[in-house]
Amino acid sequence: MSRAFTKEDDSNSSIDLGERPISPHRNLVTENGLALIDAEIAASHEDLAKGNAEADRDLIARASRDLRYWTARRETAEVSHPDPASKVVRFGMTVTIIDENEKSQVWAIVGEDEADASHGKISHVSPMAQLMFGKSVGDSFVLNTHEWEITAINTAP
Repeated sequence: MSRAFTKEDDSNSSIDLGERPISPHRNLVTENGLALIDAEIAASHEDLAKGNAEADRDLIARASRDLRYWTARRETAEVSHPDPASKVVRFGMTVTIIDENEKSQVWAIVGEDEADASHGKISHVSPMAQLMFGKSVGDSFVLNTHEWEITAINTAP
């Protein structure tokens, strides 16, 4: 029988997950952000080894893709420490803001890969961080029809 009409074995087909997009922005990171990247690289190496040991092509593909992403992020990472004497909002600082309804929020401005709004961490390229940069305690900004006032700036994220 001709092989032209038989089904190919899909177990050996290559898996194309696509690459994880790399941000075009500067890769500013805090010390914690750099540690996070290093941990992700280590986890990706472990996943790759596990995938190879188990001949799990899906795990190998995912781990390889993640390893490429995190390695690229590590190569471009720029650790940035806020100036403790700074009186204006900068990368790596924690900012307390209050709106016209007396609702208070605290945000740490961190690198893109460590941003997690549910834990009070926003990316330095986020609209809110961009609006706060260069402002001092007492300055205001408007975001989503709310006026926010900066009430405190701390150099510890």
